Amino acid sequence: MQYQIIPVTPFQQNCTLFWCDQTKEAAVVDPGGDIELIVQAIEHHGVKLTKVLLTHAHIDHAGATKAVAEKFEVPIEGPHKEDKFWIDLIPEQKTRFGFAHAEFFEPTRWLAQGDTVTVGKETLDVYFCPGHTPGHVVFYHKGSELAQVGDVLFKGSIGRTDFPRGDHATLIRSIRENLFPLGDQVRFIPGHGPMSTFGEERRSNPFVGDHAR
Repeated sequence: MQYQIIPVTPFQQNCTLFWCDQTKEAAVVDPGGDIELIVQAIEHHGVKLTKVLLTHAHIDHAGATKAVAEKFEVPIEGPHKEDKFWIDLIPEQKTRFGFAHAEFFEPTRWLAQGDTVTVGKETLDVYFCPGHTPGHVVFYHKGSELAQVGDVLFKGSIGRTDFPRGDHATLIRSIRENLFPLGDQVRFIPGHGPMSTFGEERRSNPFVGDHAR
């Protein structure tokens, strides 16, 4: 499994292109905007986009979902159905944040804990990690010990929980019970900012580390 992080939108959201070495089939995770950058990455690597994956439905992660899915004629998988209300609010989010391209969409498939998604011959495990949003999911590739965690966890921080239906205690539980058990060695791509490992965050993250209150 290969990947490229593609920062998009004024929020510099980490859209990620994953692809299977063997088949050259690819998935794009969280296409928030700047479609031309996503297309450039697909063309640069000579891969075939076969699906859009979503961790959650905030506009900086999901704003260009419909446009990308329609351009490449591919299905949309994720997030969890509890994020449907955020998808329904895309027109309002669009006006508030000035995302001219953003449109309402309907996922082809909602995802839940224990589901898997495929990218060519590679498999990503799905973990349900609410708290930042009620329907947030995380994608984990066992073979490369790599996770795409969206806005659940960041290097030195955690996702905001002051949005509608966010919940701080739920977010902390999601990280400690669903992500950290995957192993200290696991590297993760956050929704914004630099990568880190679960071990580093357990050691030093002031919000969710082993020594956090």
